[in-house]
Amino acid sequence: QLQLVESGGGLVQPGGSLRLSCAASGFTLDYYAIGWFRQAPGKEREGVSCISNSGGTTKYADSVKGRFTISRDNAKNTVYLQMNSLKPEDTAVYYCAADRVLVGCGYYGMDYWGKGTLVTVSS
Repeated sequence: QLQLVESGGGLVQPGGSLRLSCAASGFTLDYYAIGWFRQAPGKEREGVSCISNSGGTTKYADSVKGRFTISRDNAKNTVYLQMNSLKPEDTAVYYCAADRVLVGCGYYGMDYWGKGTLVTVSS
């Protein structure tokens, strides 16, 4: 069964850090760009960051630039999202998704989705 599973969410105080993981099972991520998305209560889902299959291209939403870092370890079939200097407005369910593309990355046409992990930033 092809799956993406997110982990690493939780409750953190403003200014704190979390590292999210997106692990694939049933397929290899080598050929997939990965995107991280989030959906806050009452808001639409938005793209946060993405990384190409080689890791050579990364993109970030303006709201997280300089605070979040996306990376991947293809040997572990896992993609990470390091989140620093967290703010209450970062509170959301975070999803990862895979897109089989040859080059680059984006936030549309994703092939597989995880079920999400909740990040709550609150004092």
